[in-house]
Amino acid sequence: MGSFWNLVLNENMKIYRRSLTWTFLSILAIFSLLLPVLFRQGMGSTGISIWESASTTVGIVFVFLNSIFCVVITTEVVAGEFTWGTIKLLLIRPWSRSKILASKYVAVIGFSLLSTLLIIILATGMSYILFSQSVPYDQGDSVNTAGRVIASWGFSYVDLFITIAIAFMLAIVFRSGGLSIGISLFIIITRNPLSLIFNPNRYEWTKYVLFTNMDLGKYMDSATGSGLITEANAGMTLGFSVAVLAVYYVVFMLISWVVFNKRDVAG
Repeated sequence: MGSFWNLVLNENMKIYRRSLTWTFLSILAIFSLLLPVLFRQGMGSTGISIWESASTTVGIVFVFLNSIFCVVITTEVVAGEFTWGTIKLLLIRPWSRSKILASKYVAVIGFSLLSTLLIIILATGMSYILFSQSVPYDQGDSVNTAGRVIASWGFSYVDLFITIAIAFMLAIVFRSGGLSIGISLFIIITRNPLSLIFNPNRYEWTKYVLFTNMDLGKYMDSATGSGLITEANAGMTLGFSVAVLAVYYVVFMLISWVVFNKRDVAG
């Protein structure tokens, strides 16, 4: 086990020694702090609550920046090894390919957690500073709102978690950073429009399609009787979507493991 964590440490060193990584984290930090300030400038001190500001900030930064940055880091950790030829230095060491692959995956998941927590902490902290006295509320409403916002962040991370699995698999299969990033970004950009076009109420088979199940936040609205209830009427529930995502995740990881272990990666 010690050798495995040494591998993870080695992968983390590769990630955090790069200026690109710190550039990404700096951009996330800047926007997480800046957006609440812009909300304050645009709406004044009484137009928005702490959780509204934090939720909106995290949503914008998460979708438009964090997802893209995590895909790039994931792709570079895998495909970059082939591009630079450094994968050969790993394969001559007395470590199994499975351990090498697992250490890379643990490292990119660690980065995604770090970047996500950075956004949430900074956005919530700045929102508290700017809007703590803005909108009157009772304690019960505050707790309920906070719970919904935190749950929505958890659902967003599940979305990112699956996106990373896709990028990880593509980087291993194609060994091309550009192609892996391109396909992953295409999925990020088009999944919501495609899920509207291929509605499960219209095409029953689409409830088993990956992008139809990635947005788990829709079930929060369905539970309150508003928002996207159509998926629930089509036989889709939170448990159903989680199960579908779990199957896809296992498939992605299995493909990644098989290809990495069987292919002549040293060539």
